[in-house]
Amino acid sequence: YCAHRIIEDPEWSLATVPHLTELCLQNIVHNFEQNPILDSLLPEHQRKVLDRLSTGLPLAVTANLISDEDYWKRCCTERWQVCDVSNYGDSWKRMFFERHLENTLKCFIPNTTDPNQVLDLIPICKDYVRKLEVDQFLPPLKVDQKEERDDLSDTGSDFQLSEVSMHHYDLGVLITALPHLEELHLTYGVKDCGMNFEWNLFNFTYQDCWNLAVALKKCHNLKVFKLTRSKVDDEKTRLLVRNLLDHPCLVELNLSHNLIRDKGARAVGKLINHSKLEILDLCNNQIHHLGAQALAQALAENSSLTSLNLRLNCVEDKGGEAIGRALLTNTTLKYIHLGSNNLSEPTATLFSQVLAQNATLTSINFSCNHLGLDGGKQLLDGLADNKALTEFDLRLAEVGQQTEYLIHQIVWANRDAARLRSLQQP
Repeated sequence: YCAHRIIEDPEWSLATVPHLTELCLQNIVHNFEQNPILDSLLPEHQRKVLDRLSTGLPLAVTANLISDEDYWKRCCTERWQVCDVSNYGDSWKRMFFERHLENTLKCFIPNTTDPNQVLDLIPICKDYVRKLEVDQFLPPLKVDQKEERDDLSDTGSDFQLSEVSMHHYDLGVLITALPHLEELHLTYGVKDCGMNFEWNLFNFTYQDCWNLAVALKKCHNLKVFKLTRSKVDDEKTRLLVRNLLDHPCLVELNLSHNLIRDKGARAVGKLINHSKLEILDLCNNQIHHLGAQALAQALAENSSLTSLNLRLNCVEDKGGEAIGRALLTNTTLKYIHLGSNNLSEPTATLFSQVLAQNATLTSINFSCNHLGLDGGKQLLDGLADNKALTEFDLRLAEVGQQTEYLIHQIVWANRDAARLRSLQQP
């Protein structure tokens, strides 16, 4: 007997066979690194390829080929937990390349890391980097003292070797090769060093400063430069200023939380009148009245600076009065912060004249000083006809609760009037 049976797969159907187009797209995605095909595809096919591409592809392949923001958004969100694209001009691609370059610089160890790790990124990211924020620079690895002595040349010395060995990565080649770089925020130190803390991890050497200053002079498009918490002293400040004089684009300089004294402040005063600076931040330095007088002299002649922050210095009344006299003639400064500067009644007396005559200042901060009750009353008298001031911080200035309340009433009225004027303007 013969049995005739037909065996079939009941779950098989023609629909499970992928379309030829789909198979081609899968092949393109699979071989994208060796053969990147994108621009020649139809828009709907490009979308399918971009949605499937791995974010781990080499940047040399994707950087200048892929401009799709959704792809770069995936690259950012898969790599970093916090991604605020508004800080990067609402561009995910710019965010990725700026943060990628920043992370590379933060992990660079001089004399150990291959410099090509940074140099190879220049042609890839130079068109997308507008701002760099590097809050860590690692020093070279510590060499055993016995090995150092064994490696010394006949002309060398222990001091020379230890000084040379502490230099950080030279940014010169990198930042001068970034044509669109507009903001540079630097801090020379080490984060999260824990129990390995040593003071020499936070040394910003003179050679570091020299390399940086020379590079800044060549960054003609740089608008904002911040060098904070890096032990910048007078000598290094003067070196930086020499290379920033007559800079064509610099509008904001931040040297806060450093070791700048009067000589450094004099150099910055010279910079004020030889640049287009609009914002200057010297918060938490060691500037006394001589430095403040130099800044005041520059302020009296300046016509571009709109914001000056001298909080946490020690300018005292000699410095405060000098700045006040400068503001009697200055017509551009809008914001000044003199908090925690050991100021007292004489400064308040002079600023009462400033409030009566200056129609440009919109914000003054005198917090944490010793202006006294009489000083507060004189400031109140000076505000009688002032219509410009919209912020006046007198916390812990010892002017008296009632005086502070009356001053704030005037300031709030000025603020409301300014808001109405802005609404009425087309």
